[in-house]
Amino acid sequence: MNSNVSSRAGFFRRLAAMVYDTLIAVAIGMLSALVFIAILTALLETGVLPKLGFEHVSDLVQQNWVYKTVIQVWVVCWVSTFFLWFWKNGGQTLGMRAWRIRIFNLKEHEPVGYKRLFIRLIGSLGGLGTLLVLLDFKNKLALQDRLTNTEVLVLTKEENHHRAW
Repeated sequence: MNSNVSSRAGFFRRLAAMVYDTLIAVAIGMLSALVFIAILTALLETGVLPKLGFEHVSDLVQQNWVYKTVIQVWVVCWVSTFFLWFWKNGGQTLGMRAWRIRIFNLKEHEPVGYKRLFIRLIGSLGGLGTLLVLLDFKNKLALQDRLTNTEVLVLTKEENHHRAW
């Protein structure tokens, strides 16, 4: 695909895809936390892990910073994996696919690796990096695009197939 500035995705198309992907990411986060907490509860209730004097597992998890931190890291890893996997395998998440946008490398025919995609994920600042598109209306590049030398292009219906997945 030719990277021409007029075919770069604007702010509102990106925002719509972000809303869609946020709903999916929340579901992934909730499900991953549920699985982790269920396993943790089973380990604590069977005595494999000590309850540290707490009667209920929920009290222990809420008051112990180690358990809370481990659960949060677990959830962040799963949500990050969602974005990284879809970006690496097809260049678009489900929300991006719905809004016909895709990540491309600014240099033709060079794949975007996991290292750059991870930088893109962090550089997006939870979506705030996309606000730069509003200020850079000429180039339509977000902070994460600039940091990783990528761009987000609008696809035609024919280009928006899922054969790359």
